[in-house]
Amino acid sequence: MRGVLACLMALWMGILQAAEVPQVLRDAAPEWSQIGSAKMRWFGLHIYDIALWSSARSFDERKPYALAIRYARNIPGEQLAKTSIDQMRGLGFRDEAQLARWRTELAGVFPDVKPGESLIGIHQPGAGARFFHQGKPTGALNDAKLAEAFFAIWMDEKTSEPGLRAQLLGQK
Repeated sequence: MRGVLACLMALWMGILQAAEVPQVLRDAAPEWSQIGSAKMRWFGLHIYDIALWSSARSFDERKPYALAIRYARNIPGEQLAKTSIDQMRGLGFRDEAQLARWRTELAGVFPDVKPGESLIGIHQPGAGARFFHQGKPTGALNDAKLAEAFFAIWMDEKTSEPGLRAQLLGQK
């Protein structure tokens, strides 16, 4: 049984490594590794597929990493910003004036998305983040704290979706 599990795990890791690196990531750094991926569902509805990419051979929150999201639904950019802020509140961010500023900044980088379209956010720890829609830049967050709070929605241990986080980290 252990041998079968080991083979399945090796096959799974091979599939993850075989995923094609998005062009915007290849342009940002020479090497990227897909760490994990997951499907986000809300009350059974498929919302998006998400993958975690690392510029290191394994995930290291101190090194650049990216989240690539392929949407399954129409979602206005303003709704993406609002939902992001709601998730940040759930992580313990309480300064409403700061959250209002952050919502405005996020709304400025998030376009409306349609099924099949992708958004990629590249987190540059200590510096900020850059965002791409369908491979084209949509903007940057130059506020390192905002970028950290945004990516914490998925990567923080207190995320509202711990199972999804575990899949992104390749743990499930």
